[in-house]
Amino acid sequence: MWLCKMVCSKCGSTLISAAIRPETRANRTRCQTPSLLRGLIFGSDGRAMSPTHARGRRGQQYRYYVSQSVLKGIAADGPAIARISAAEIEGVVIAQVRGLLRQPEVVLGAWRAARVSAPDMSEDEARLALERLDPLWEELFPAEQARIIHLLVDRVDIGPSGADVRLKLEGLGSLARDLAGPAELARAAA
Repeated sequence: MWLCKMVCSKCGSTLISAAIRPETRANRTRCQTPSLLRGLIFGSDGRAMSPTHARGRRGQQYRYYVSQSVLKGIAADGPAIARISAAEIEGVVIAQVRGLLRQPEVVLGAWRAARVSAPDMSEDEARLALERLDPLWEELFPAEQARIIHLLVDRVDIGPSGADVRLKLEGLGSLARDLAGPAELARAAA
């Protein structure tokens, strides 16, 4: 406690700027929100992987996903990947989703899915709506990032060769409608 007061009295401006940095906010919020891939991530044996964490000596939190077969002790050999760093796999899934949202066939699928409830939406409007997500991603709160990932991702399979991410087409359409500008929404409602 006294260390914090001493640091504050000597370099208060440094502490204030560190308190409002987005990375700091995201890291603190990430610890308080559910795991990004909870319920979506499965091991090579087909069983779900559960989020868990451990604390380091200095209080750092290390998050990771562990196979259910390891947790329950039912696999003699265990799956090919028993545990994986949460930061590592979440980063890979986010990168894959962001990359997939730029693919023309995914944009086309999102447009077709969005046309069910917004028949006036054009393919260009759907493409622009999905392009808006990429620059905004880092600014979103972790809870909102988790909501979008759960909207878009059907399943993440982890194996020795890497991660296989399956998207939901209806989630893509819903996201395209959500990200469409007010003019497109008003036109679609009319």
